[in-house]
Parts: sequence; C-alpha cells; structure tokens
Amino acid sequence: MDQVVPAVRSRMMRAIKGKNTKPEIAVRTALHAAGFRFRLHCRDLPGTPDVVLPKHRTVVLVNGCFWHRHDCPKGRRHPSSNVGYWGPKLERNKVRQAAAIQALAAAGWKVVTVWECDVAGGIRDLLRALRRTRPETSGYKLTRRR
Repeated sequence: MDQVVPAVRSRMMRAIKGKNTKPEIAVRTALHAAGFRFRLHCRDLPGTPDVVLPKHRTVVLVNGCFWHRHDCPKGRRHPSSNVGYWGPKLERNKVRQAAAIQALAAAGWKVVTVWECDVAGGIRDLLRALRRTRPETSGYKLTRRR
C-alpha cells in the first residue's frame, strides 16, 4: 500500500528528471574542462545517449542505479508498493538499454556507461579511454583549461 495519496505521488514522480541530472552534468563538466566537445541527447542514435563525442565515435550513457538496476545497494532496492507495475517496468528498462547498447556497437560506436554510484571513477575511466583513442588529425590538440 502506498504511503501517500495518488495526487502527491504523481507530483513526486513528475519531479524525477530524465535529462540534466547531477551525475550527467558532472560528466559533461569534466569532459568540457578536459577539452572535449560533444553533443547531448542525440535522438538519431539508438537509446538517445546522454553524451555523444562524434569525433571519437563514442557515446556516454549516464545511468541511475535504481532505474537501470545496477549491482549496487541503490540498484538492488525494490519498490515495496505497486510491485506488479515496478518490477516489469524496471526489467524493461534493462532490456531496452541492452538493446540500445548492442545497436550502437553494431553501428560502430564505442559505448561507455557511467553509473550514478561511481561518477568520479566513471569520469576518470572515460577520460583515460578518450585520451587513449584520440583521433589523429592535423591540428588536433587536447588542451586543459583552468
């Protein structure tokens, strides 16, 4: 049984954002500070990735642990109310994400996932991977702004 009335629950659920979340902004800030340029929420790619680095053929998916069922304490939590709705919905999220990753990889994109519970580690790994696979073009120079 839900602890709040439906109107309040509806307002609470509407407040949950799908774009421009704190972890996503942290990833974008770090990429920009490191000199990388990117596009946001490209609807023409499978799964509408959060960050797209076309020059590197890399997409970044910034995932919330609960919504994408990560193997961490936040991701292992299960809703106690309306289980008949939430169980299948969260499982569909996982399946849809896996299909999007497979489609992106088949199209030649490198997919990097940054999880909400480890944003700092995800950013570090992402920057390391991008610097390793830097495209060799004339005049390209990675600069770090301070």
